[in-house]
Amino acid sequence: MKKSVLISLSFMFVISSCAIVTDEYQSNKKKLISFLLEDIPMPKDSEIIKDPTMLLGTGDAISGRIKLSSPDSPAENLIFYESELPTQGWTLKSSRVGETITLVYSKNQRYITFEITPKTNFISFMKGDYASDIEISIVNPDSNFIPSS
Repeated sequence: MKKSVLISLSFMFVISSCAIVTDEYQSNKKKLISFLLEDIPMPKDSEIIKDPTMLLGTGDAISGRIKLSSPDSPAENLIFYESELPTQGWTLKSSRVGETITLVYSKNQRYITFEITPKTNFISFMKGDYASDIEISIVNPDSNFIPSS
């Protein structure tokens, strides 16, 4: 009897800790990215996708890729970035708006590209709205890393 209760409690702990680990990862990764790239805003309710996200370099010479999942539509994310980035000193260099939205900004010889694509799922279908995947590529000429597609 004690053994089965112990196994049950252990199983419940492992299952419940998965959500804690995921939330802790999101929280820690957002803090780290905010610290390293303080002049690149991220949509409030976005989540970092772990696997393709990678940053390399130190100080001002950081380059890499960040992949986000946002509950907001591509249009809402376009408005967010076009209103937030200029306040951080970024200058729009190029944009392409279609099903996929591509924005290229520069600041102090650094370049950042945002590729915003619609993501459909059951909840988006029921609401009649789309969520977004956002891929952010940061290129710094002082870094040795260039993100690849």
